[in-house]
Amino acid sequence: MLTTKRKPASLGEILIEEFMEPMGLTQGALAEAMGVQRKHVNELCNDRRNVTAPTALILARVFGNSPDFWLNVQRRSDLWEAMHSPRERKRIERARPLTAAA
Repeated sequence: MLTTKRKPASLGEILIEEFMEPMGLTQGALAEAMGVQRKHVNELCNDRRNVTAPTALILARVFGNSPDFWLNVQRRSDLWEAMHSPRERKRIERARPLTAAA
């Protein structure tokens, strides 16, 4: 489980600050490179769209890194949100570990 109280960097933050800005990419240019609509990139940048396996494969191909990198960014964010949502926290705490079979 995540033990940090600090919210991890979002996909949009990483995409913009670590990739797009250093490369001088606009959302339109990235969308063209990815072969998707600009709206798709805009939603990723604004954290209104999650990274799926196909999107992770596309981003990895465009930026020359691994799809696991992009999926891990999404996973960290999803886990942090679940751990810090009061509603989800209640659901998680209701679960009980299974006892080992004797």
